[in-house]
Amino acid sequence: MRKTVFCATTALVIGSCQQAEQPSDAKDFTEARVDSLLSQMTLEEKVGQLNMYNGTWDFTGPVPEQADAQEREDQIRSGGVSAMLNVLTPEAICAAQRMAVEQSRLGIPMLFGYDVIHGYKTMMPIPLGQASSWDPTVAERANRVAAAEATSEGLSLAFGPMVDITPDARWGRIMEGAGEDPFLAARMAEGWVKGFQGADLSERHSIAACAKHFAGYGFAEAGKEYNTTDMSDQTLLNVVLPPFHAAVDAGCAAIMNGFNDLNGVPVTADAYIQRTQLKEAWGFDGFVLSDFNSVPELVTHGYSADMPEAGKAAFLAGSDMEMESRLYERHLLDQVRSGEVSEELIDDAVRRVLRIKFRLGLFENPYKYCEAEGIEIMSEAHLQEARDLARQSMVLLKNEAATLPLQKDASIGVIGRLAQSKDVPLGNWRAQAVENSAVSLLEGIRVAAGSKVEFAEGYRISAGRRSFIFDMEWADPSEKGFGEAIQLARRSDVVVMALGEDCYQTGEGRSQTDVGLKGDQLELFHAVRAVNPNVVVVLMNGRPLAVPDIQQHASAILESWHAGSQAGHAIADILFGDHNPSGKLPVSFPHRTGQEPLYYNHKKTGRPVTNDFDKGLVFWAHYSDAPVEALYPFGYGLSYSRFIYSELEINDSILRSGDDLEVRVRLTNDSKVAGEEVIQLYIRDPYGSLTRPVKELKAFQKIHLEAGESQLVSFRLSEEDLAYHWSRERFEAEPGRFEVYVGGNSREVLQTAFTFR
Repeated sequence: MRKTVFCATTALVIGSCQQAEQPSDAKDFTEARVDSLLSQMTLEEKVGQLNMYNGTWDFTGPVPEQADAQEREDQIRSGGVSAMLNVLTPEAICAAQRMAVEQSRLGIPMLFGYDVIHGYKTMMPIPLGQASSWDPTVAERANRVAAAEATSEGLSLAFGPMVDITPDARWGRIMEGAGEDPFLAARMAEGWVKGFQGADLSERHSIAACAKHFAGYGFAEAGKEYNTTDMSDQTLLNVVLPPFHAAVDAGCAAIMNGFNDLNGVPVTADAYIQRTQLKEAWGFDGFVLSDFNSVPELVTHGYSADMPEAGKAAFLAGSDMEMESRLYERHLLDQVRSGEVSEELIDDAVRRVLRIKFRLGLFENPYKYCEAEGIEIMSEAHLQEARDLARQSMVLLKNEAATLPLQKDASIGVIGRLAQSKDVPLGNWRAQAVENSAVSLLEGIRVAAGSKVEFAEGYRISAGRRSFIFDMEWADPSEKGFGEAIQLARRSDVVVMALGEDCYQTGEGRSQTDVGLKGDQLELFHAVRAVNPNVVVVLMNGRPLAVPDIQQHASAILESWHAGSQAGHAIADILFGDHNPSGKLPVSFPHRTGQEPLYYNHKKTGRPVTNDFDKGLVFWAHYSDAPVEALYPFGYGLSYSRFIYSELEINDSILRSGDDLEVRVRLTNDSKVAGEEVIQLYIRDPYGSLTRPVKELKAFQKIHLEAGESQLVSFRLSEEDLAYHWSRERFEAEPGRFEVYVGGNSREVLQTAFTFR
């Protein structure tokens, strides 16, 4: 059987494509087509498939006065460009694609990439918020909408998901990922990849996913952006790499490396993680993409002596496609001809790139992403999806004396500039979101509760934020802007106060030394509470915040994150009880910034202590001025329902190699409100040849229970769940006693044990 495919106007390529026999296996057929095309390519054309250009000019208009603009067009026409980023209209993408397909010798189509992180124009909650749902289908649904909108505007490659693990709230890019735990992050990574790519990468609205940043980027020292990372192989293999492995297993088309060095080797030039681990051990058959300008930065790192050496080091280490700096274009040809780089390695890299282009269906129709398919950007269906996913991403942190849900007929005072903002909820890394297009918290409350809602700004965010500076300015310096807010609080039944941070405080390049509330937000909170103790705080933020005073004195606290296009409606749905919150924290919240990095799955140490810092202990692992434990632990989150855990048991006291155990626990909804609870299962290996964390998440389930309902929930544990990487060559479980913890967060758990033999 033969299959006719669209190639290009070039007779040589058309003939070759039509001559490729189609084996019964689609994968084999793709490989045959890749090999057939590769056999026709010159060395120059092969190197061309390893270059990604930045879209710095408009293909549909006149070429600006740039020295290299015409040169870049000529490179595309010669087959010297494989992909482009930041070309952002279907017209421009089609114009560029025509140059590649209709004017180059082989007519190989280009990829068009963009940072699609949590939506394209319809903004979903930031990824850290999505991870708070503890539901991979939330990640999948969010990225299906993003893929539909992005591909409708011509894009074929998304620079996401970001699956970096980070234990440090100071790191600005914490908002882009799933938090501190490798198991939860791996499950979310699978959902994000499936959402982008769908069941079949060749579908019209599937977009190639590019998981990033490989690897260790989120462990930057001091939480400082682009900083060095230094970690043991245990941390690398057991904590950092599992989400990437999950993305690969989910079929991720590409992997992007990072800006950091890892144990002395910049990851762009790290052959172990890129070739040995990713390509050989995991069998990854997509391509590795460098991050923007990371190849030339090998010189800045002090790893390579000059630019030709930097390009060679990155390529030999396994970076297949180079983003923007053009070092491959300028030096790889000479390095192959001189014998410094083998053409066999060139062929391997080119195969990886072509393979993804074939899987996307670009050779059947290189203009598929330019063709209008009736997808309405920011449609009502997309906005409704954004609202639902935002509700599932929010975490109820406190609800003293059942303050929430609020009554819609109460007089409500809404205070805080963030409550009025229609832009901050969109979050950072907002792709092509329309500025000020979000539903504000104030709007959401007014729609839900009507005319008895009043507003006072209290503070405003400086316009200087777009230069990445967060500042708090006051309308009335003599009163710090508090007067109107305090008067509103006095005459209101309840105050809803929006506190947190601007969306430009988090994201790339926005690391901070202080993760507390900025400006006079805390002072304003205390002033408001002094006249009305019934204060509900809505946190809007992209990272964990140190808010011990808020935790102590607010009547209720809702963590909303930067919740996206429908933020205000989603928050109001929870505040008024139209949706019962079920989110759980994917990160630990500190009492003080000085606790960072902070994470639940730490080692015990030889002198462990928890919160005994005030009991006179000195020579123990503690702080003398703050608790050791988190303000809010990993996995924490409340509900309007009251869930009770009981009857934890294991079906056998011994787990034998090759078998598994059943862990059962009873969950009861002891309330009059139906709700969902995320049941979390952790294990601990208390004694072993290598020290292990105090707890490790190994399973979770989200269970819906009606009011008064009780259900026996079961998990299965196998030998693989107990195994860990001892070294790069050794992954196995060690015989001995294991503890099992089950509960609604990582701190409040039931406990049992078994023995592995």
